[in-house]
Amino acid sequence: MKLTVVGMSGSYAGPQSPASCYLVQATDPNGREWSIVLDLGSGAFGALQRHIDPFDVDALAITHLHPDHCSDLSGYYVYYKYHPQWGTEFSDRNPIPVFAPTDAADRFAVAYGLEDGESMDTQFTHVPWKCGSTVTVGPFTIDVHEVNHPVEAYGFRISGPSEHDPSRTVVLGYSGDTDDCQGVRDIARNADVFLCEAAFLEGRDDGIVDLHLTGKRAARIATDSKAKRLILTHIPSWNDPEITRAEARNEYAGETHIAEPGTTYSF
Repeated sequence: MKLTVVGMSGSYAGPQSPASCYLVQATDPNGREWSIVLDLGSGAFGALQRHIDPFDVDALAITHLHPDHCSDLSGYYVYYKYHPQWGTEFSDRNPIPVFAPTDAADRFAVAYGLEDGESMDTQFTHVPWKCGSTVTVGPFTIDVHEVNHPVEAYGFRISGPSEHDPSRTVVLGYSGDTDDCQGVRDIARNADVFLCEAAFLEGRDDGIVDLHLTGKRAARIATDSKAKRLILTHIPSWNDPEITRAEARNEYAGETHIAEPGTTYSF
């Protein structure tokens, strides 16, 4: 399995990074590479094209409907519909599955400005998440967990073949946006890589509950859940990532990274 950080800026696109977006890839036993995009936040669609042809994406998995996690679906819609060679206006291309919260299809249509009665169904097949459900995409199994955020929000536990030993199954845990809760701890449990948001700082944001984690709290979850590697992400550009990293190192003895746009982690 490979994880490429497309965007890691928290809450809005920053000067050095788009908002949340991650490309997860793995090869099946027949040698076919499968690609899932986790979230597509503001500014992410342009950067995504540096790593993959958008027509080669097999599925999108959206954690929740805040713009920093899904707003660039509007751009994807235009690309997928109107591309002069391969768009759905000019070919019989199948729609891409989009796994997302309950009212995502209507929200995406409104965000783009479609008229009443119009939809994106020719471009995207919308599949609502159900807490506790399991989704299969190629060699991937995605276990869906509800997390602690002010809107309907989910995190994912993604299993698939190891990049280094395809006979072995590895696990990527992705927190989405969340404060501490049982869902995110289940996601992180024994994960080979735990990709966890850390938007807040200790001593500054302590009074805000049920919204985000700090580096310290993300690291405590990783320690308690025995995650093997921690990647901290969703860091707003007004934060110093080194402070976030230092908070985490005081709580977690394992390998710790700050997500860097364009970086690929193989495991």
